[in-house]
Amino acid sequence: MARLRISAISYLNTAPLMWDFEHGGAGAEFEITYTVPSGCAADLAQGKADIGIVPAAAYATVPGLVVLPGVAIASRRAVRSILLASKVPVEQIRTVALDTSSLTSVALTKVLFAKCWGGVSAFSAMAPDLCKMLETHDAGLLIGDPALRVDRSKYRTYDLAEEWIRLTGKPFVFAFWAVREAALRVSPPLDLAAIFQRSRDHGLEPESLERIAQEWAPRVELSAAEVKSYLTRNIYYHLDPGCREGLSLFYRYAAECNALPTAPELRFLEVAKPTAR
Repeated sequence: MARLRISAISYLNTAPLMWDFEHGGAGAEFEITYTVPSGCAADLAQGKADIGIVPAAAYATVPGLVVLPGVAIASRRAVRSILLASKVPVEQIRTVALDTSSLTSVALTKVLFAKCWGGVSAFSAMAPDLCKMLETHDAGLLIGDPALRVDRSKYRTYDLAEEWIRLTGKPFVFAFWAVREAALRVSPPLDLAAIFQRSRDHGLEPESLERIAQEWAPRVELSAAEVKSYLTRNIYYHLDPGCREGLSLFYRYAAECNALPTAPELRFLEVAKPTAR
């Protein structure tokens, strides 16, 4: 029987989630490719992948997905890697260049301007090159590793997770694992929820974080200590009740602002209960 295909994200913040797939035995059960968040959504929508780290916004537009419970890329404080960098104060921003790698952060940017900041007259999609973005726009949105590299002393910067939490008091969920229902009907009988939760747990163990920090520090141009701080303090990897509340509120606000077409209901993969002996 064919292996399930995983579309994963090639950013630092997914490294703990992928631990067992890259360093343990779980990888043998799946075919894995790496892309950017918007690419994961496209792979699922086009049937090129069976499981993906779905940007929260994509869940509203890709039909036939169910969420693997318990695991997320979220934040309960400043996230550092979702950044609006501007030449002017936020109330003076009129044009914004949006990172084409993103879906959820684009929708969140539009929500924050509609609900909180006001003023913007035009959004434009661009590649994540801040210098080029700011040549023609007042501000630029960057996500992932490029955002971590921004020299904040040169710009006015706004951490979008921090701004969301200030507005709502809720955590923000950027992405989570989801699986195509069609794949579940033909896949081998794997306990997907347990596999992906276990990989997250192993990736967050101290020894694993140390290895991730050493490997990723030169890639993202940060110190190993900064990488570990980012993964343990800024990113929250649990899709708990508070995060689900924040996610539902984001969907409602995004639909109200026309940043997303609808506010979808979260549908979770049912976890089989152990049989009594």
